[in-house]
Amino acid sequence: MNGPTAEGRKHGPGTQGGKRGTTAEGRKLTRSFSWLALLGTLLVIAGIIGLIYTGVATLTSMLLFGWLLLIGGLVGLAHAIESRGTNYFWLGVVVAALNLAAGVVVIRHPEGTAEALTMFAALLFLTGGVFRLVGSVVVRGPQMGWTLLQGAFGLLLGLLVLFDWPHSSLYVLGVFFSLALLFDGLGLIAIGVGGRRIVSMVSEQLEDRPDDRLDAPGPTTDRTPKAPGDGQE
Repeated sequence: MNGPTAEGRKHGPGTQGGKRGTTAEGRKLTRSFSWLALLGTLLVIAGIIGLIYTGVATLTSMLLFGWLLLIGGLVGLAHAIESRGTNYFWLGVVVAALNLAAGVVVIRHPEGTAEALTMFAALLFLTGGVFRLVGSVVVRGPQMGWTLLQGAFGLLLGLLVLFDWPHSSLYVLGVFFSLALLFDGLGLIAIGVGGRRIVSMVSEQLEDRPDDRLDAPGPTTDRTPKAPGDGQE
């Protein structure tokens, strides 16, 4: 009785099941990357709207910042209560209380918070620009020109924000927040589209590639078994 041939083993149920499993996994990965691309598109749209309406973006970022402080304070307080009796308890309570108080202040006074944070950002740009300029001149490394350019740009940006303060607080933070959303969205879109292409290429290669183990020649089973006395006189 003949055994299974190589062609039958190649197209057997195990191979078809493996292909179906690979296809299902590829579809799941494709859907995941599609969701990433969709989320990136929404972030890009939000970033463009924020760049158009910078004042609204500034207030929105302040409110989000305040609610994040509140949520962080509540989580920190719950964690401190769970760890009562340890040395961490009072430190956790103090940090949680500060986060809660800062969150309440930011939510109740978003304009004043935006002015304070804008002043802080301007001072950071100024100090960072000065340190880069002085450091590049003193060190004179291989990246001196690039460091000088960064320092000059930071110094100029800090001066522009500081000279237009407090009016600059209406748009500076909103512009930064919108640009962050825009670039994060573009990054997610690139990951989603690139991931879908990679999954599609891998799936096509797996479907076109034969199974090497099934193509290997197996033992011949077409030979008729001989009787125990055959070939003997």
